[in-house]
Amino acid sequence: MNSTVLDVQYNNLTQALARDSFGTAFLKNFLVVFVWFCLSCVNGSAVITFFKHQVFYKDPRYILFIHMVISDAIQLTVTVTIFLLSYIVYTINVSFCCFFILVAVFTTRSTPINLAGMAIERYIAVCNPLRHSQICTVKWTYMLIGFTWFLCVTPDIADLFVTLATESIAFFRTSVFCIRQNVFRDPRLSYRRQVFDALYFSLVFLTLVYTYLRVMYAAKALSTKKVSAQRARKTILLHGVQLFMCMLSYVSSSIEIVVSTALPSRSSEIRYATYLTVFILPRFLSPIIYGVRDKTFSKYLKRDFICHKHTSKPV
Repeated sequence: MNSTVLDVQYNNLTQALARDSFGTAFLKNFLVVFVWFCLSCVNGSAVITFFKHQVFYKDPRYILFIHMVISDAIQLTVTVTIFLLSYIVYTINVSFCCFFILVAVFTTRSTPINLAGMAIERYIAVCNPLRHSQICTVKWTYMLIGFTWFLCVTPDIADLFVTLATESIAFFRTSVFCIRQNVFRDPRLSYRRQVFDALYFSLVFLTLVYTYLRVMYAAKALSTKKVSAQRARKTILLHGVQLFMCMLSYVSSSIEIVVSTALPSRSSEIRYATYLTVFILPRFLSPIIYGVRDKTFSKYLKRDFICHKHTSKPV
């Protein structure tokens, strides 16, 4: 996700929020917290189900899935916290803001790479099933997760070191409105991030397109594996939708400006709606793809939470 655009979103949003009445502000905050609570319940249920059943521990697909769910849950919690703080105190200490921003960026950037890894796993399962168990091992999965975090953390840790070297100690004791451009103020860092994000999303996009086309070809060629290939193709397609929703952050500001120009009296509502649809609602997709569509995970999820009352009654 383009972190520069994320800064603009928060900045524009807060400028509008400053003019909100108490009732409007309360309603917006209530809706954000309500969505966060619902998503936290869904994500929490998925995490509990995963750790309760060892059948998922040795399957790379579910390990990558739960990694993405946990990452999304952290990202959502941090961004909602920043959102609420913009109402409650408006400005916070630079050091705390720096921590919040870095955690939000790390967890946001991990999602596309995770999607690419899951798409590759499905591609190997369908197109090279005899070697799937040799290639897609638990060790390989954790190495991929480690590589994901290394790739996500390294550029922004470099930004942090540059900021520590160029800013005075007194700056980190001041309070600012918590957006990235107020903490990492060197304009060169912004240009470097844009180049990195463009390359980063391009590689993930090409990976998803390649695996989708290969699996689609396999679905036509392999009659014995046709059902499995079709399900894998649909899963990769859904991953592509997730990536598309992540990439909406690149164009959301431009769309917001156009719509706000046409409807200037609704600019506050437009910015708020953009925040919900671009940065919050896409987090529903991960648990739906595997929590609902996947028969194995769905079976255990229902057993743990929907049928728990019946199974827990004494016979």
